[in-house]
Amino acid sequence: MSADGVFRDQGGFVTTTVDSFLRWAQSNSIWPLTFGLACCAIEMMNLASGPRYDIARFGSEAFRASPRQADLIFISGRVSNKMAPVIKRVYSQMLEPKWVVAFGACASSGGIFDNYAIMQGVDNLLPVDIYVPGCPPTPEAVIYAVQKLRDRIRKEDPRGGIIVRG
Repeated sequence: MSADGVFRDQGGFVTTTVDSFLRWAQSNSIWPLTFGLACCAIEMMNLASGPRYDIARFGSEAFRASPRQADLIFISGRVSNKMAPVIKRVYSQMLEPKWVVAFGACASSGGIFDNYAIMQGVDNLLPVDIYVPGCPPTPEAVIYAVQKLRDRIRKEDPRGGIIVRG
């Protein structure tokens, strides 16, 4: 049996359920869409294209340009009230199942921008699955967040996986 309990070896044969296999496959092929709104977007480029922090080993080789091709959206930077309808529209264009990562202090809580024009956290607009703290967050923190998301997908999270419930 593997560490996550998905596959069972029975005398040279591997047995599992279809749902468990599909969750395992999906957790190893998360396709992110970046929505860079401010300085944290520069850190996303380092994570995606730099050889030092290779996110390709988690099945996320390239950030997608179309919401139809992505199942994870990174919201990085401050979210203005003017940009909120655009983010909501992009999120609605993503196919199910889909996940949201609030990348950085500004996306998570508004950061230092406590005024009328900035939304105090993207969770007022979208259901956030993972919060990555920092200004800007370290690449290690983002990789840890992707690992946590992969674990949630494998464990039949009610909000995610192949079968969307709720």
